[in-house]
Amino acid sequence: MRVKKVINNNILCVIDEKNHELIVTGKGLGYQRHPGQFIAPGLVEKTYRMEGRDEQRKLRELIAQIPLEHLSLTQELIDYIKSQTSQPLNESLLITLADHISFALRRKEEGVEFHNPLEGDIMCYYPAEYRLGQYCLKAVRERTGVELNSAEASFIALHIVNAELNTDMSEMYDITRLIEGALAVAEYYYQRTFDRESLDFSRFVVHLRYFAQRIFQGKTMADGGAQDEAFREMIRKSCPVHYKCAQHIGEYVRNTWHKELSDEELIYLTIHLKRIDMSRRKAEEEES
Repeated sequence: MRVKKVINNNILCVIDEKNHELIVTGKGLGYQRHPGQFIAPGLVEKTYRMEGRDEQRKLRELIAQIPLEHLSLTQELIDYIKSQTSQPLNESLLITLADHISFALRRKEEGVEFHNPLEGDIMCYYPAEYRLGQYCLKAVRERTGVELNSAEASFIALHIVNAELNTDMSEMYDITRLIEGALAVAEYYYQRTFDRESLDFSRFVVHLRYFAQRIFQGKTMADGGAQDEAFREMIRKSCPVHYKCAQHIGEYVRNTWHKELSDEELIYLTIHLKRIDMSRRKAEEEES
C-alpha cells in the first residue's frame, strides 16, 4: 500500500495494488509517514473503502474531523443493522450516521439537545428502523457512557431509511410529511382512524413510502397500454369508493407538492386502500 495522505498518527489514506483509494487505521500507523511511502498490509487494523469516488472523498474528509472510535462504533452499528434487515443499504450510511452520532455526542457535552418534531410519525411509519435507532442509542451508551436524547433514535431511523431508499435527509422529511398527509386525507375520507398496529396498516405505509419516493424522484409509475387500461377500468368500476379516495390523495399531492399522479399510481393506491378497508370490515364482523 502506498501512502497518499497522512490524516493523523493512526489513520492513513493509501492506494492499494489495484489503484483503489482506501482509508486504513492502526495504532501509530501514520506516525512519521510521508506520501509516497509504502506500508505493509499486516500493520493495518481496519480498512474503509467506498465504491463511489465522491463518497470516498467525503469519508476521507469526515475521518479527519471525528474521533476514530466514533467511526469504528458506527461501522459496528451498521453491521448489526445489516443483520436485521433484508433491504440493501446505500454505502453512504457509514458517513452520514458516523457524522450524526459524533455530532450528537459533541452536542451532549455542550448541553445542546435537539428534538425531532416528526418523532411520533417516524415511530409509526418506520417502526423497524426506529427500533434499530433505539438499539444504536443503547450501544452508544454502553460504549461511551453517554445517554443521548431519546429523540436521537428517530434521527438515526431516518438515516437508515435514507440508506434503504437512496434519498437524502431533506427528501426523507418530505417523504414522511407526504405519508402523514396522505393518511390524514384517507382517514378523513373514511371517517375513521386506521389501526396503526395492524399488518395492513404497515403494508399501506410501506406502499406510501415508495409511492412518495417515486414522486420526489420523478419516477412515478407510467401508464401502460390497452391491456393495462382494461385492468385500470375494471378497478375503477369495482372499487369506486376507494378510487375516489385515491383521487383525493392525488389532489392533496397536486395542491401541496405540485406533482401529478399517473393513472397507474391511482390504481395501486386504490388497491391498497381497499385492502386496508377490508381488514377493518373483517375485524368489525369478528367483533360482532
